[in-house]
Amino acid sequence: MQVWWSAVRPATLNASIAPVLAGTAIAVHDGGARWAAGIGALVVAVGIQLGVNFANDYSDFVRGADANRVGPVRAASSGVVDPGQVRWAAIAAFGVAGVAGLALSLAVDVRLLVVGAACLLAGWLYTGGPRPYGYLGLGEVFVFVFFGLVATVGTVYVETGRVTTLSVLMGCAMGFLATAILVLNNLRDLDSDAAVGKRTLATRISRGPTRILLLLLVGAAFAVPVVLAIAHLASASVLLVELGIPVAVGALRTAFVTAQPAPLVGALKRMATAQAVYAVLFAMAFVL
Repeated sequence: MQVWWSAVRPATLNASIAPVLAGTAIAVHDGGARWAAGIGALVVAVGIQLGVNFANDYSDFVRGADANRVGPVRAASSGVVDPGQVRWAAIAAFGVAGVAGLALSLAVDVRLLVVGAACLLAGWLYTGGPRPYGYLGLGEVFVFVFFGLVATVGTVYVETGRVTTLSVLMGCAMGFLATAILVLNNLRDLDSDAAVGKRTLATRISRGPTRILLLLLVGAAFAVPVVLAIAHLASASVLLVELGIPVAVGALRTAFVTAQPAPLVGALKRMATAQAVYAVLFAMAFVL
């Protein structure tokens, strides 16, 4: 059970929960929240996140990418769990997300079926298939689009039936922070990934530029509330989000002062916490 829990990668679940929380806060603020739809969006987001995590666990084992990896235990490579079970866990998670997404699409807008299919396909092909794009340095694009824009804007849409500028900007903010989590993950695994030929963005651009990218992502995320206030898309209370800066700065400091995997594991968890804090503060500013 401990190995399975590690394979879930609980710290990363914030990347799927936070955008749904932010999107629901926008829907409540706009007076159109539909709680059943919001719960459905949460099931879809978490299901896809779990599916990606399990699929990544299985695919990295098959390709030998976990041979010299330092970090949380992977289920397939641990020898404790049969790799076939990890593959079926990925399929089951994607299946739950698919069923929930189908129900949402039929209830709200059948055009969402196209978006849902794209989410599931992108989740599986991240590290699966004959040419996984996660091995081509494109993982950050996937995370920004699907765990940022799609998750946030999609939540607002299924609850209110509208796509707004506010939802798109908040989708960008959630995407920036979710991508920062992935960048920290790849920064931690840079040496081991390079050794087995896993070409993440971090291995392609090297450690220094990856650190700069991480800084830019976090800076952009915390710039969004300022933009919202200046553009009068939200009241000044949205600046409450800036109270989460110290949490993110702690993760950044670790990333800039060490290349050791163990401290970077802690930095990754701290960045995931920063995204959760960001979403909670945003929800408080909008709802309360």
